[in-house]
Amino acid sequence: MQKYLIYLSIFLVPVLWHPILGQNKIKWMSWEEALEKSKKTKRKIFVDIYTDWCGWCKKMDKSTFADNDIAKYINENYYPVKFDAEMTSPVTLKGTEYKFVKSGARGYHELAAYLLQGRMSYPSMVFLDEELNLIQAIPGYQDKSTFEMIITYFGNNSHKSVPWNKYMNLYSREVYFGN
Repeated sequence: MQKYLIYLSIFLVPVLWHPILGQNKIKWMSWEEALEKSKKTKRKIFVDIYTDWCGWCKKMDKSTFADNDIAKYINENYYPVKFDAEMTSPVTLKGTEYKFVKSGARGYHELAAYLLQGRMSYPSMVFLDEELNLIQAIPGYQDKSTFEMIITYFGNNSHKSVPWNKYMNLYSREVYFGN
């Protein structure tokens, strides 16, 4: 009987804890889902612009975006969208339809070009305000500590009144993440 309880606890405890441990994953949504949710409840939109072949995009998925604190903050303060810069389906933003453009061996999506202001670099993070206006596009891989500062800078609207350099000096992780 004792062996049975030991085996049961070895297999049952991880199964019971699994939902609790996995609750802080970024809840990525499609472009259309984010726009629909934004109509009902205004919130900033965070867009991760990536490509399937981008190694730094995959690294950011496995490290920065996999962080529990970052995932929780993004889920609570943004509608997060993963957007493939080489996607072929058309999408609409503010009444304008954006399509895939064949260029060279691959091509690009017009919405990615618009959001990145023609500076196609992957990964890139884009922040849109509650009215779907571009706040900022940030190119390149971001480690966890830098990305925490970035998402809180836009998430709490500090970008409206505090220059980035000053925010970096004043930033305290404990204020937003408690540890």
